[in-house]
Parts: sequence; C-alpha cells; structure tokens
Amino acid sequence: MKTLFLAWRYLWSRPLGAALNLLLLSLGLASITFLLLVGHQLNQAFERDLAGVDLVVGAKGSPMQLILSGVFHIDVPPGNVPLKAVRELEKNPLVASLIPISLGDNFRGFRIVGTSHDYLTHYQATLAQGRSWDAPMQVVLGATVARKLGLAVGNSFVGSHGLGAGGHTHGDNPYTVTGILASGGSVLDRLILTDTASVWKVHEDYTAVDADDRQVLEEEREVTLALIRYKTPMAALSLPRYVNTSTEMQAAAPALEITRLLSMLGIGTDVLRAFAGVLLLTAGLSVFIALWSAVRERRADLALLRMLGAPPSKVAALLLTEALWLGALAAVLGVAGGQALAALIGWMLQLDNSLLIGGLVWPPELLVVPCLALGVSLAAAVLPALGAYRVSVFELLQSR
Repeated sequence: MKTLFLAWRYLWSRPLGAALNLLLLSLGLASITFLLLVGHQLNQAFERDLAGVDLVVGAKGSPMQLILSGVFHIDVPPGNVPLKAVRELEKNPLVASLIPISLGDNFRGFRIVGTSHDYLTHYQATLAQGRSWDAPMQVVLGATVARKLGLAVGNSFVGSHGLGAGGHTHGDNPYTVTGILASGGSVLDRLILTDTASVWKVHEDYTAVDADDRQVLEEEREVTLALIRYKTPMAALSLPRYVNTSTEMQAAAPALEITRLLSMLGIGTDVLRAFAGVLLLTAGLSVFIALWSAVRERRADLALLRMLGAPPSKVAALLLTEALWLGALAAVLGVAGGQALAALIGWMLQLDNSLLIGGLVWPPELLVVPCLALGVSLAAAVLPALGAYRVSVFELLQSR
C-alpha cells in the first residue's frame, strides 16, 4: 500500500508531464475502443438482421442499395416490382419462404412497412402490448418507435409520403395502433409494421379518380422487394441467376454484398487503427522518457530509500507501479472516451434508428484496451526500472 501511495505521489509530482502522457495514451486507447465498439455493433446488426435471409429480390439497380433498403432500412430502394412477378417467384421449387416488403411512407421519420405476419415470425418477434394487425390500416409498432414517439395501443396517426420526414400526409387514411413489439434488438424495433394491403389502400385512395381507375391500380399492384429463404443450399447457385436473367427483377445475395461493404469500410478502419497505433507508440515513448528522467531526478530520493533498507526490487517496483497507475487511468479514460465518441456519432447520424449504433455496450474484446494500456505502460517502464535496480547505494550517495 505504501508503494502504491508513493508511486501515485511521484506520478503527479510533475502534473503537466503526467497529464500530457495520460492524454496521449488515453487518445490512442479511445480510438481503439471506438473501433472495437463500432465493429462489434455492426457485426451484431449484420448477423441479427440478415439471419435467415438468403436472397433479396427487387427492382433492377444497385444490389447494395437493395440490401441496405430491404434488410436494414437505411437506404432508398431502387424501385418497385410487380406483385404478379413476386407471386410467380414464390411458386419456384427452390424457394422455401418469401416475405413481401412494401415501402413508401413514414411517420416522423420511421418507416411504415407493409408486409405479412411471416416478417414477425422470421425475427421471432413477440408482442409487449396489444395484438397484431388483422385488417388493413392497423399497425404494430417496434419498441424503439413506440418509445421515441410516445404512441400507445389505440392511438391513431396518418403517414407521410416518402421514406423521410417532410412529405405530404395521407390524411384520409389514418392508421390505428393495435400492438407494440417487445424489444428484440432487430430491425423491427425501428419500424412501423402493417399489412401490405394498407400500403396499397393508402396510395390507391390517393391516386384513383374513379372505380375504373381503381380497378386498373389493383391489377397493377406492386411491392418494393421480397426476402427469400432457400429450400436447399443448391438454390444459391441457380436462383439468383434465374431471377437476374429471366425476370424483370434483380436478385442480391446479402452475404456477398455485406462482405463487399465491410471490405470497403476496412480501408477507413485500417487508417484509424494506424492512427491509434501511432498515438500509442508516441505515448509509450513519452512515458519512457518521463520515467527515465525521473530516475535521474530522483537519485537522492532513491538513495534515501535504499539507506532506509529498501531492496533494489522495491525501488524498481516503485517505477513500475507509477507506470501501472498511468496505464490504469488511461484505460478508464480511453474506454469512457471511446464509448462517448460512439454514442455521439450514433446520435449525430441518427444511427440508433437504423443499426442501433451508439448505445453503451461491453463486448468481450473490450478487455483488450486495459491490457494494452498496462502493457504499453509497463514496456515503457522496464528500462528505467532496470536502471534504478542496478544502481548501487554507494553510487547514489556519491552523486550527491
């Protein structure tokens, strides 16, 4: 305990130098913490929301756009596809299940998604309140939507055209909340779910001018995309090619597109990782120089400790403990800074409405940060501690 206290006093005997070393080390550790947190949350989001989705089929365009809009709901879809084509595809012997997704409206920035009850079953969603829809113009709210908008079962609202706030409202067709989902951490938490017929009704009532026009619209009904699960693994070889070459639709494999997305993001993370490494190296050198200088400046104190009976190992332990204090403080500040940065970026970009990035999470790999902090501090203190260990009492007294 005396060694811990004395090392703490020695550390802050030069507050400016200690603060600078602590800042450099904390910045490097905060950068690494941020990378670990974002990587963990992205991987969790991808694994959670892509689970069981083998293929996404929609309008021709960018495959990446199709995945981001249809699975994660963070992009605009390339267009719509005919309902008849989707129903024909559902009959394909290679398709085990098909979930239709219809987009086009929102309520205060949260997307209104027309789909089937299979969408809830796919993500194993459970109701916290109320019941699911059993007729058009009834909706089930995701947990995040209900919490942020303050809606409850029985409330009504009207949607706005488009996938972002600001479009014209469909005032003649209000939705009624019949249920609220329990939080499951999936994409459903950020969605307003209803029957596909609700989306058709809202837009047909807005567009149709007479009965004949309504009949034409009903015959030409569309959906935005479809989520498909293969019946057999062999379907991955033939079904995407069939869709892309023999239909007017496009097929995108989520696993392939997400791998491509992560490879593109990897360039940016490599740069940040290198930047964090430079900061840690700089901090390590700074700590080394500070401790090496401390050995020279404290020769009188070290001589006194040795005269009072402190063995060489005790003197060396004093310097190592000082470095450990610095590493422990930097670890705490680095983890706190990384968490704060992730939360800030999530709040600024509103990522909590899409991939749930920004909340406080504690992945197991975060243990790397304190280990790295203590490792860098101890590595920087080894040579100064060894130098203090080897100096004799006679030499220390002679230096006086």
